[in-house]
Amino acid sequence: MPNIKKDDLVVVLSGKYAKNRGKVLSVDPKKGQVCVEGVNVVKRATKPSQKFPQGGLIEKTLPIHVSNVMLVCPRCNKPTRPVVQVEKEGTKTKRFRACRRCNERI
Repeated sequence: MPNIKKDDLVVVLSGKYAKNRGKVLSVDPKKGQVCVEGVNVVKRATKPSQKFPQGGLIEKTLPIHVSNVMLVCPRCNKPTRPVVQVEKEGTKTKRFRACRRCNERI
């Protein structure tokens, strides 16, 4: 079970954007990278295409390594390393992430 998923709130721990908070836009588990809203945004000059008919300067969010971000607990509003908890319902087992401090489901 991955620690960080799309739409999670994270805080950036190191680098140019340290202490910034943002929502995860995308996750690439094979490369170990995440795109965070408002972090590592660059401007790229693009030619006109079907996607961008006018072309010009386009702002693009580049990925950062997953080790540079930490999940923020929605209840206590502090960065946390989530713990995986298992809940059994009959024959099925459910796994979910929880905060280490307040045991709130994430």
